[in-house]
Amino acid sequence: MSNEFTIERIQVRILDIPTIRPHKLSFGAIQRQSPVIVQLWLRNGACGFGEAATIGGPSWNEESPESIAHAIENYLAPAVLGQQAGGIEQVLARMDLACKGNAFAKSAVEMALIDALARTLDIPAWQLLGGKLHQSLPLAWTLASGDVERDLQEAQLRLEQGRHRIFKMKIGARAPQDDVAHVSRIARGLPASATLTVDVNQAWDGNTARRYLPQLIEAGVTLIEQPVARWNVPALRQLTQELQGALIMADETVCTPQDAMMLAREQASHVFSLKVAKHGGLLRTRKVAAVAEAADIGWYGGTMLETSIGSAASAHVFSTLPGAHHGCELFGPQLLVDDIVEQQMAIRDFELQLPDGPGYGLTVSLSQLDRFDRALAGQQPLHVDLGAARA
Repeated sequence: MSNEFTIERIQVRILDIPTIRPHKLSFGAIQRQSPVIVQLWLRNGACGFGEAATIGGPSWNEESPESIAHAIENYLAPAVLGQQAGGIEQVLARMDLACKGNAFAKSAVEMALIDALARTLDIPAWQLLGGKLHQSLPLAWTLASGDVERDLQEAQLRLEQGRHRIFKMKIGARAPQDDVAHVSRIARGLPASATLTVDVNQAWDGNTARRYLPQLIEAGVTLIEQPVARWNVPALRQLTQELQGALIMADETVCTPQDAMMLAREQASHVFSLKVAKHGGLLRTRKVAAVAEAADIGWYGGTMLETSIGSAASAHVFSTLPGAHHGCELFGPQLLVDDIVEQQMAIRDFELQLPDGPGYGLTVSLSQLDRFDRALAGQQPLHVDLGAARA
């Protein structure tokens, strides 16, 4: 590959975009997302975009928007400048040598690189990722306002619009019996055409999960995400093997291919929640998915509430994955008051439609990037008071 395909420049910026409503999780609530956007230029002038989004700053894991930007600017970018765009695995290896961990930061750089390379070749990114098997994916919507009537109204609207019939609830912030009562009221209010998933976000211990999950299943829940702490594999295994009527999905427990191998060996999960950021990029997402396929474990396309950049990149890699799947939840752009692309991915007949233009198939709005750029707006990092958020 000629020198025209070498990585010439990388720019990083943190955006601050309000959400349309508070988004409640077991560890707090957010009213603003702060994605890190990466622009990567090749010597031939091609520019690609990548994104790493966190939820509530570093509340989901160790990385924050500020640490992601710092790692890219000071360690990852210097390690990859001058490298060939086509050597994606080599770029990943150089980033690993420069910086341990920091999967979110690495995923944003790799995402931008793949976008720039695909745009240079005038092909959609999925052609660089093995070729697509799915033109669209069933799209879930999270009911996370915390209010039963508001959640039911939101669900009914999404059904009438033909946008979502898979609904997910974030629980774990309240007492387990209160969560069960809340979920049960939602389940009874949903029509038969809708399905319901719950995400406990690691909030319960094993005994609590064993006591209350059967009640959620009886209420109509069919998929249960990360009911116990990421380290509590024995409880995950017991729940996977003993619960009847619903599937157990691992999220925080499955980040690396080695995590996936461990869960497969322990038979401690029915489904993997795949998230490009936590796996460290698109190629490594495919490696985790390959373990799932080999072990007869299903997959689900998760989200870190990205803008359309990260959501489209995730859609491209999800479109290439074989095996049993349970749709995706790439609804991040819909949760934000505004987006940073000229036109969002289409949703038709309850499914997210894969864009087929060059790269990730979207046109990024530079004016929107400037509008939400923290440095240009003079905003400060967001510190979430999790104690207050639980109240």
